[in-house]
Amino acid sequence: MEISMTPVGMIHSPFCNLINMPIQPKGAKETYATIEFDPSLQEGLKDLDGFSHVYLIYYFHKMKEPKLSVIPFNDKTHTPRGVFATRAPMHPNRIGLSVVELVKIEENIVTIKGIDVLDGTPLLDIKPYIENFDKVEGEVKSGWMKASLDDVSKKRSDGRFVEE
Repeated sequence: MEISMTPVGMIHSPFCNLINMPIQPKGAKETYATIEFDPSLQEGLKDLDGFSHVYLIYYFHKMKEPKLSVIPFNDKTHTPRGVFATRAPMHPNRIGLSVVELVKIEENIVTIKGIDVLDGTPLLDIKPYIENFDKVEGEVKSGWMKASLDDVSKKRSDGRFVEE
């Protein structure tokens, strides 16, 4: 089976260097960015402005080669973990996911807040966050990840996943 995707837009953020940038939206709560959609797709943005948050699905275009075992940023034990049990960018298909606040839409430009993505990152898709669909009820387990919200907010990237 062959799969091909074309980016729907480009993410423009203040992060021009992968070193020392936030690794999750919680660490970039006040950071604004824009997404420039292909003008031919502008009609698809209709009604999105009624949502407070959106999922961004993007392509890690500056990532090193994929690995099946990584040491994640927030693993205080520095234990290698299976890549599918992490949010590290080293996954085989190089796909990233962030939930961000939707600020406004003007023609084909979407302004967002809480972005943890490198400037120039290709956006593959955008989807609305819908609490009645997406909010998890009951017991929630975070596996090996024991970092506090404060730890996650303060953690910054280093060179471990950056192309050399």
